[in-house]
Amino acid sequence: MTNVYNTLISPVITEKATKISENNQYVFKVSLNSNKKSIKEAIEKLFKVKVKSINTTKVKGKTKIFKGTKGKRADYKKAIVSLKDGENLDYSGGIN
Repeated sequence: MTNVYNTLISPVITEKATKISENNQYVFKVSLNSNKKSIKEAIEKLFKVKVKSINTTKVKGKTKIFKGTKGKRADYKKAIVSLKDGENLDYSGGIN
């Protein structure tokens, strides 16, 4: 297994991600070459919770123009993690 911090890049904190967290689902940005098994192992090891299921999707980067120069944002992979009943995940790290 690879390093946990190489698999999980960051939590996604948006209005939509906050809304589905009420259903015990959490969204993470993960590395492009990670699979569901490695994501599950990383979440369970890092946060000490039990994972019920994982859905992944690849998000293509947008093409943007800045001062006449074309550029492209990086592609990334997103994982929606469903936890088992009774489990709770706090990725804020105790920051108030």
